[in-house]
Amino acid sequence: MRSSPSVTEVARNFAEYVNRVAFRGEHFVLMRGGRAVAELRPVSIGMRLGDLPGLLASLPRLSSDDAAAFGDDLDTARGQLGVLPEHDLINVEWPAA
Repeated sequence: MRSSPSVTEVARNFAEYVNRVAFRGEHFVLMRGGRAVAELRPVSIGMRLGDLPGLLASLPRLSSDDAAAFGDDLDTARGQLGVLPEHDLINVEWPAA
């Protein structure tokens, strides 16, 4: 939701506006003398999808031997997980209390 309260209104009720931004994700354009002078909005959390290629490019590269060893480690770890049960909690019959 986007609203345009005055700077004075926001100053008088600052905690309320911060809570609305933090918990409801609201966005406010603060007005002074009929002109937009500032924004109060949630901060971005995490990274943008467009930053992903740069992030992946910055990761260290494994040698062929290290990549093969890592694959072997994954296979070993998967084998140690065991077999998952054949039922799920949705169909479990609970004992009568």
